[in-house]
Amino acid sequence: MPLRFLDAGESHGPELTAVLEGLPAGIDVSPEDLDRDLARRQRAYGAGPRMKLERDHGRITAGVLEGRTTGGPVAVIVKNLDHARWAGRDLAPMTVPRPGHADLTGSLKYRHPDLRYALERASARETAARVCVGALCRAYLRAFSIEIGGYTVSLGEAEIPLEPCSPEDYRGRFARAMASELACPEPLYEDKLRDEVSQCVRARDTLGGVCEVVALGLPPGLGSHVHWDRRLDGRVAQAVLSIQAMKGVEVGPAFANARLRGTQVQDPLYLRDGRVARTSNRAGGLEGGVTTGEPLVVRCAMKPLSSTLTPLPSVDLLSGESAPTVYERSDFSALPRAVPVCEAALALVLADALLEKLGGDSIAEQRPRFEALLRGSLGELPLRGTPWRFGYEPEEPR
Repeated sequence: MPLRFLDAGESHGPELTAVLEGLPAGIDVSPEDLDRDLARRQRAYGAGPRMKLERDHGRITAGVLEGRTTGGPVAVIVKNLDHARWAGRDLAPMTVPRPGHADLTGSLKYRHPDLRYALERASARETAARVCVGALCRAYLRAFSIEIGGYTVSLGEAEIPLEPCSPEDYRGRFARAMASELACPEPLYEDKLRDEVSQCVRARDTLGGVCEVVALGLPPGLGSHVHWDRRLDGRVAQAVLSIQAMKGVEVGPAFANARLRGTQVQDPLYLRDGRVARTSNRAGGLEGGVTTGEPLVVRCAMKPLSSTLTPLPSVDLLSGESAPTVYERSDFSALPRAVPVCEAALALVLADALLEKLGGDSIAEQRPRFEALLRGSLGELPLRGTPWRFGYEPEEPR
């Protein structure tokens, strides 16, 4: 059964609810797994004032008994502490849509009587539920020594020059980013990123950026090259682009590769200790929609957020008159907070692909299947080395 999840809730409603179906039984899960990533989602230099109000906690209410998944749907609730400021009071009508947000498009789609209906569901507050789901998927992947981490690559014009590296070096980047309120993997560039955010705050504007998320320990063979909707690169891209404000995604240095010649881009193969290995990882860990066994490297581009302190031109849909936008509380820079959200999106896709590969209903059932997966060793494939024919029945002559 494929993984399925559904979340519900509004930005300023009582709570967010997430249900994840399809996890096998026997996964060790603790509330700390969820709260660790929820805390990362709230911490960032350039975050808005709401992050000082919320102290997110993922409360598991179903599907985990005595600290282990049962095989049934897992349910999680995250309370919105800010709801107390909104409950029981009349809300001012919202009739001026903000450019770049779902205020107008969402209201046109669902014929809402007030633009806030669309705002409340479109808000990135929803990603707290996704982070909880991602933490559950991480726990599953961790059972097979698969780990995911991420970090900031750029904020506005401030960029950190990073090259593909070894798994151990990636782990170092993960650890340094975890210790940084800008998710910065290289301390020498921390001040450069901070200055970029500070300039944005002084300008009463918002700032976008790029983050990189990496999966280590993946076996080759996850995904598919024979079905368009099972190609892993497409599934990863869909998951990332479904995150609020994400507008671009690349696997490996895809856009840099596009400027090079083919001989400069491909990853040459060679034998290492009886196993087929690659001299580089410019493919980013995927070939033909299937994992190669190399680190899976995904870059995610986030646009500047739509809620700006500086008003933008818009239209009052009630009067038909031109009107400036009204500021809704938001971040100046949300990219560092988005890193754990992108990690969660990748974790969901990879957990789903691993389940698809292994089958079964419990971790105990899946472990021997995981150990039996092909790893690219010489002689694993049943190659014959003899001529062959397609063998289809010939077409009848007309």
